Formats: sequence, C-alpha cells, structure tokens
Amino acid sequence: MSTEHAATIETLNPADGTVLARYAVDDEARIDAALARSREAYAGWRTTSFAQRAELVRRLARHLRSKKHAIAKIATLEMGKPLAEAEAEVEKCAWNCDFYAENAQRFLAEERAESTAAESYVAFRPLGVVLAIMPWNFPYWQVYRFAAPALMAGNVAVLKHAANVTGCALEMQEQFDACGFPAGAFTTIVVAGRDMERVVADPRVAAVTLTGSEAAGSAVAATAGKHLKKTVLELGGSDAFVVLADADVDAAAQTAARSRYQNAGQSCIAAKRFIVEAPVYDAFVAALAAAARALRVGDPLDPATQMGPLARRDLCEELHRQVRASAALGAEVVAGGELPPGPGSFYPPTVLAGVTDAMPVFREETFGPVAAVVRARDAAEAVALANDSEFGLGGNLWTRDIERARGIAAEFESGGVFINGMTMSDPRLPFGGVKKSGYGRELAAFGIREFTNVQTVWIGPARTAAAAVPASE
Repeated sequence: MSTEHAATIETLNPADGTVLARYAVDDEARIDAALARSREAYAGWRTTSFAQRAELVRRLARHLRSKKHAIAKIATLEMGKPLAEAEAEVEKCAWNCDFYAENAQRFLAEERAESTAAESYVAFRPLGVVLAIMPWNFPYWQVYRFAAPALMAGNVAVLKHAANVTGCALEMQEQFDACGFPAGAFTTIVVAGRDMERVVADPRVAAVTLTGSEAAGSAVAATAGKHLKKTVLELGGSDAFVVLADADVDAAAQTAARSRYQNAGQSCIAAKRFIVEAPVYDAFVAALAAAARALRVGDPLDPATQMGPLARRDLCEELHRQVRASAALGAEVVAGGELPPGPGSFYPPTVLAGVTDAMPVFREETFGPVAAVVRARDAAEAVALANDSEFGLGGNLWTRDIERARGIAAEFESGGVFINGMTMSDPRLPFGGVKKSGYGRELAAFGIREFTNVQTVWIGPARTAAAAVPASE
C-alpha cells in the first residue's frame, strides 16, 4: 500500500500497515532529464545487433535467478503476495528474458513480399521510447512482459510504476544497471499519477503500454490518441469459468480455487464468474467451498501461508461492498464473506452461490478472493452468461468432449480460452483482450511486433506487367 504527498511517496506493508519506506517524487527537471537520456540512448540502442541485445537480456535473466529470493521479498513486503508466489514471478520474468533473447531475431526477420518491384519486403523497425505504466499486482512480471520484447526490438523503455510498489520499480532499475544496459535503455521514473498526462504527451515518448484499470486505460488512451501515439492496453477482466455437466468436477474445482485465490484474487485473468451447468452445480459449489476453507491465510513471509493480504485496505472495503450488496440481492455466502478485524488488508477466500446477472459480483470486476457461482440450464445459457460482460480478457471451459469444446471456444468473446486448464500468460502465446479489457497483444511474435514500425521496402525498377505474372508450368 502507499500514500502520495506533494513530494514523497510512502509505501506500507499490507500485512500489518507499517511504513516500509518514503521516496522522493521526481520533479519536472528530473523527468525531463530522464526522457532526454532515454531518447539519447535510443539513438545508439537501435543500431545494436540482435546478438548484442540478447547477450544483455540473457545476463538479466541470470541475474534475476541468482537474486530471486531477495527480489521476491521486496514484492511480498510491498503488495502482500506469499513469498513462494513472488519467487515464481521472478523466475517467470527470467524465462521471458531468455525466450525473447532466443526468438526476437526470428520474430522480426524481414518478410519477402511479391509486388511490381524487382524486390520488396516488410521490415520491423523500432519505434523509440516506449512508456510503460504498470500496476502493482504482478510488480515484476507486468514490467518484464513488456520490457524484454521491447528492448530486443530495439526500443528503449521508461517505467512509471504503481506508487505502492516503488521499491520494486527502483529494484528493477538496479537490475538493468547491474547487467550493463546503456544508461537510458531502461529508466524508472517516480511520478505522481496526476503528472502522467504531461509525460504521455511528451514528444520524446513514441508509444505507451498500460496494464491497469479501465479508467486509467481510457485516460491514457485519450491523451495518447490526442497526440497520435500507439498504445497497447491490458485492462480489467471478469473471466468466466464454464463447467459443463460432463466435466471432471473435482479437477475443475481445484483449478477454480487456484485461479481465483492465487495472488489473493488480485489478477486481471483470474477466473471470477463460475458458470456451472445445473446437473453438477451443487457438487461444484461444495468442492470449491471446501478448497476455499482449506487455504491458509496469513503472513506472506511465512512459508506455510497460501494466501496473503490484499495490497491495500481500500481494496478490502470495496470487495466487501460488492459481497454485501450481492448478498442483499439473494446471493448465499457459502464460505468467507466477513471483513476481519485487526491490522492488515486481509480478506478471506469467499464463495458466493446463487449469483445472478443482476448482482455486483457478476456485473463488476471483483479484484480479490471472491468467487461468484452462477447456475446455468445448459451449455448455450452458460456461454451466453459468459459473454454477458463488458470485459473480454480470458475464459475457461471444462468438459470431457474436446471436439465440442473447440466449437464452444469459438463462441467466447475473449482474448483467450483455456479448455480444462487454468488461464495464464505464457511467453509463447499472445496475451490480451477485447471489449473493455483493452486492445493489442503482448507476448509471442504478436507482442514484440506491437511496438515496431512495420515498414514496406520497395526496390525498383518496376517489373513489366508480363514479367510480374508468374510463369505457368
């Protein structure tokens, strides 16, 4: 958790509310110097070879693994995830670095194209300084998910992180510096949210990527659009987890619990609305509630803890409002549902049954450990309920009939569909959403190409019309 004052940011430990640190906010002169340094670094970085970039990015991966515990502990202290989850996040960042070091050159290889030219091809050139506005829930992964491909493509990165993970942001700056990246290739700025419009609009910023709330994404996109800058937005989600009557209910419930309660439910791609066909509804509710009650909630530094606090107290209060309002409309609290007393930002793993499409836990994004379970008459109604959302990030489908599942997946209005498994991001697969979950893609070849100039190169002289027609065999 954090509080912002005129010239400082104060970070708080969400497990007990104690002050962790105070940081100076960058003034206008420091921000200007940082952007100037980044723009200057781009002039040199864009001319480096893929091999030179890959050497540094692989070095970064080794550094992350060698310092994994210490790096993870900063995230645990600042935003509350269990230490084991934080260490897994650091490991995933290292994997992403290795993945793009290995594959960037292939993803951005020139593509030959037929035209009237003697020769023509498509090239992928870097754009310049890319501003990343990142959230606190996966404080390392969200940044590395963007930074590794952006840097391998020849861009440079400027990070504006969420205030409550300022320690993580500055730690990442130290990581890039320690691994020998040129000054300005990766730059962290500590900026109050109210000052970001000016940074987005700065002519030295070529493009913007944001992971965060719908409101933040809309505001940044409006400013970037006014100045004609490319944006990629990964926003909220209210992912549906559809369980059909022929599913393995126990396996579905165990995965449902992991998806909903990992990171204390603070994940855009967590399953949030559990839509279950009537014949297996009661069995699924019972299994999910049992899994929720079995989770050990407590100090995130304790190895026995399975779920820590939410990142801020106000998040607990907002989540509890959604639970109480839904219960008042008829939802049954099967597990959890009580705001605990005492210090810290804890909320219990909660299951609500009998949820309808009129309740806040169905209509709104629930950013915390609350599972809303909805009964569906059949598969057709289940898919209709899944799509009845402003969001479209990910989705799950559970059934033993894989061929049927392929057809149903095509009906999902979401950026991803995971059949008999948990939704997660993977460097090898594109990641992103539709509707109010944002636009653009991260990861895989699609992600690295988002922040490139897709440049057509045409080399004359033009061929004659006859020569342009392929000869018949």
